[in-house]
This record gives sequence, C-alpha cells and structure tokens, in this order.
Amino acid sequence: MDFNDVMENIGRAIDAVGVAVIVLGAVLACAVFLKRQFPRAPALDSYRELRQTLGRSLLLGLEFLVAGDIIRTVAATPTFRSVGVLAIIVLVRTFLSFSLELEVTGRWPWERKEGRSPQVPEAALSLKADGKR
Repeated sequence: MDFNDVMENIGRAIDAVGVAVIVLGAVLACAVFLKRQFPRAPALDSYRELRQTLGRSLLLGLEFLVAGDIIRTVAATPTFRSVGVLAIIVLVRTFLSFSLELEVTGRWPWERKEGRSPQVPEAALSLKADGKR
C-alpha cells in the first residue's frame, strides 16, 4: 500500500466519522425530543432544544467531512481541477456551517456573547480571587 492509498483511507475514515456524528446526533436529538414530550414539556422549548442539538451535530459532522475532503485532495496528487473542486466544496460547507451557527446560537461565529468572553467556562466565573468558590 503506497502513501496515496493510506491518505485516501484516512480521508474516508474521517468522512465516516463525520457521517456517524451527524447520524448519531440526529438520533440523539430526536430521542431527547420524544423523551421531553411524554411529560408534556413546553413544545416550543423542546423544539428549540431539538434544533440546537441537531444543529450542533451537523456543525461537528461538517467539520469532519471538510477535513476528510482536504486530506484526500491535498495528500493525493493534487491537480488544479481537484483543488478547484475542493475549494468549492469547502466554500459551500463553510457557508452551511456559518448558517447553522447563526441558526443555533443566534449570532455569527466571530461575535462575542455579551457580558463575558466565550472562552471562560461558567465554573471559572464563580471562583473568588483566592481560587475558592
């Protein structure tokens, strides 16, 4: 097995992970939605949670799919045609990712959440200066 075959297989494996993330995320989102419907949780809240969970799994799955495309195209003997096709695929998937991010969070990926940095976890905000809660 030569280098191109190995890279092709790695790219396919990463694609498979991306598809699995999307499928498992969809199944999980639907299961949580149905579970919330039995105690008759507010339908709008359940619907929003379904969309957010599904959107997050789609975003993560798309990231894996883009990575698989990049590995297969760049690691194999790249031609102008294959790089052009890759560029179009990445542009479309990036647009989808941005659209899904806006759908899920209500803001663009580069916008900060008001009041705090997006990198600070909630537990860190509750610590006092001496490191105790």
